[in-house]
Amino acid sequence: MASITFTDYASSATARLLPFTGTNFGSNRVVFFRRLVNPLSVRTTSFRSLTIRSSSTSPPVLTAAMGSEAVAKVIDGKLVAKKIREEITAEVSKMKDEIGVVPGLAVILVGERKDSATYVRNKKKACESVGINSFEVHLPEDSSEEEVLKFISGFNDDPSVHGILVQLPLPSHMNEQKILNAVSIEKDVDGFHPLNIGRLAMRGREPLFVPCTPKGCIELLHRYGVKIKGKRAAVIGRSNIVGMPAALLLQREDATISIVHSRTKNPEEITRQADIIIAAVGQPNMVKGNWIKPGAVIIDVGINPVEDSKSARGYRLVGDVCYEEACKVASAITPVPGGVGPMTIAMLLSNTLSSAKRIHNLQ
Repeated sequence: MASITFTDYASSATARLLPFTGTNFGSNRVVFFRRLVNPLSVRTTSFRSLTIRSSSTSPPVLTAAMGSEAVAKVIDGKLVAKKIREEITAEVSKMKDEIGVVPGLAVILVGERKDSATYVRNKKKACESVGINSFEVHLPEDSSEEEVLKFISGFNDDPSVHGILVQLPLPSHMNEQKILNAVSIEKDVDGFHPLNIGRLAMRGREPLFVPCTPKGCIELLHRYGVKIKGKRAAVIGRSNIVGMPAALLLQREDATISIVHSRTKNPEEITRQADIIIAAVGQPNMVKGNWIKPGAVIIDVGINPVEDSKSARGYRLVGDVCYEEACKVASAITPVPGGVGPMTIAMLLSNTLSSAKRIHNLQ
C-alpha cells in the first residue's frame, strides 16, 4: 500500500471554517428529517431499496440496500444549518422578550492572517443573523500573551458576554494552551477547555460545551435519522479539535469506535468494517471507494484546495473522501463544501445560546 501522510486537524482556524451537550429539538427533528429525505427527489439520489422506520418517540431511521449503480443520499449541511439558525433566532428573540437578555459572543483575533480574519468575519455575520451580540478584539501580531490574557479576563467578568472564542492559530511566540485555559469553562463555547474535554471522556459526566465541528457531525447524523447505537464507527484523524472529541461523542452514543491515525497499519481494512465514517485528516481524496463498506454513512470534515485549471480561482475545494467514488458505495454522504462546514458555525451559535440560558437559569 502506498504511504499516506496524515495531517490531523490541530488548528481551529481550519476546523471552524468547516464551523454534546445534547440539544433536543423535539418534534422538529422528525418533521425536518421527513422534509429532507421524503420524497427522495431531494438532491441526486438513487437507492435500490429504501425503508424508513419511525415511531412517535424517535426520529425515522434511514436504511438502504445498495447496488453497484447506487448514488448516496446527500446529507445537506447547509439546509440543516439553516433550520438550526431559525430555531436559534426564535429562542434568542424569546429570551430578549422574557428577561431582556441577549446572548453575547466575544472573539479575540491576534495577527493579520487573512483566513483567520475571514473566519471571524463570518462568525460576526452569523451572530447578527440570529440576533446574538458579537464583540471583537483584533490585536497586532507582536502582542504579548499578557495582553491577550487581559482581554480574556475582561470577557470572563463581563455579564453581557456568554461565550469567548480565541481564534487559532495564535502567533508562534504565544503559549496556546495557557491562553485557551484562561477562558472561563462556563464561557468556553469552543469546548476546548481541558475540563470540558475531560468531562466528555468520562461516563456519568456532562461537559458544558462540546467542540463545534464534531458536535455538528453528530447533529447531522441525528437530523438524518442515522442510527448510531450498536454500530461500528471509524474516525480518521485524532486531533483535539475534531477526531478525538468525535470519537468520544460516538462512544457516548453507544457505537463501537476505531480511530485511524498516522501510525495505523492498513487503515482501509478498518474503515471497510465501519457503518459510519468521520474523516478529518486534511488529506484531499484520501479515502477511496474501496475503503468504504457498502451502505456506510460518510461524514467528511476535510476541506482541501486542489488545483483546477477550469476554476476561475485556479483551485477547487475537496474533502478527505473521494466523493465521486464514495457516493457509489455509501448510503449517505456529506458534500464538500456544503456539508460539515455550515454546521460548525451553527453549533457555535447553539453553544453561545446554551451558555446564556445556563447562566440565567433558563430551560
